Amino acid sequence: MVRIALVDPTTAAGKAKDLLTAIQSKLGFVPNMMRGLAQSPAALKAYLDFSGALGGGVLPARVRELIALQVAEVNGCAYCLAAHTAIGGMLGAPTVELEHARHGQSDDPKIAALLALARELVLRRGELRDADLRLARQAGISDAELVEVIGAVALNVFTNYFNHVAATPIDFPEVAPLGAPTAKACTSTDCGSAS
Repeated sequence: MVRIALVDPTTAAGKAKDLLTAIQSKLGFVPNMMRGLAQSPAALKAYLDFSGALGGGVLPARVRELIALQVAEVNGCAYCLAAHTAIGGMLGAPTVELEHARHGQSDDPKIAALLALARELVLRRGELRDADLRLARQAGISDAELVEVIGAVALNVFTNYFNHVAATPIDFPEVAPLGAPTAKACTSTDCGSAS
């Protein structure tokens, strides 16, 4: 049961109509998540602006999709798993690479480190350990990449949570979650500066 009504792009008005029309022009369709977000044009615009800004950053689109898959897997978001698997495939990522990303793995050591960083950010609610940062640095992750991973995680947590609350109908080929551990609260002994 859908818990937040989807806005019909053909009957939308005002700012919602403008945003949905732009999405239709760019993608050729309007995904259900964006139709739900259009209940608040401000929230939809925030999502689009944040996503667009990260699109101009140092992390390639394919890597951002792999990070999105890792975050969706940790948070158990079936809608985002389906969407980012489809989008990653459209960007040329092979099925095996998409599957590996869901497990937090990659044949590329730097991408594997980016995925591990994203996973730890979600599981530790942003409270990375010094050891996590050391591993990221050893893998060659720059400050710019680190900041953009934090941004990508924040954006994807937003969409994961939205889709959980909204019970957004999946309009991409469905992908079954792997049953990854869910985010947990940090304690003083396992977060922050502990190594």
